[in-house]
Amino acid sequence: MNLIESLERQLEPNPNIPDLHPGDTVNVHARIIEGEKERVQVFKGTIIRMRGKGAGANFTVRRIASHGIGVERTFLLHSPRLEKVQVVRQARVRRAQLYYLRERRGKRARLREKRT
Repeated sequence: MNLIESLERQLEPNPNIPDLHPGDTVNVHARIIEGEKERVQVFKGTIIRMRGKGAGANFTVRRIASHGIGVERTFLLHSPRLEKVQVVRQARVRRAQLYYLRERRGKRARLREKRT
């Protein structure tokens, strides 16, 4: 038995992380360490990419910071540093990777909301 396969079998899903999809607007609560202190930082943005499966699965969240500068951050899906992920709204998208949002600003960067 391969070591990687055995680790992925032991992998338990985090109950604080819901089912995520590209286009979802999320609040990611991540634990960060500054010196000797540890705190939870919230990163709010749109998921532009879901990648991989198993232990190496990750997702990229993009937000627009001050002065219109885009900031992207990639999080490991099964990381112990992830406190929780909240889905604020879900969008209806037709692509798996939303890289085209990098060139769009303002109203052009809006995504249609998914109706439930």
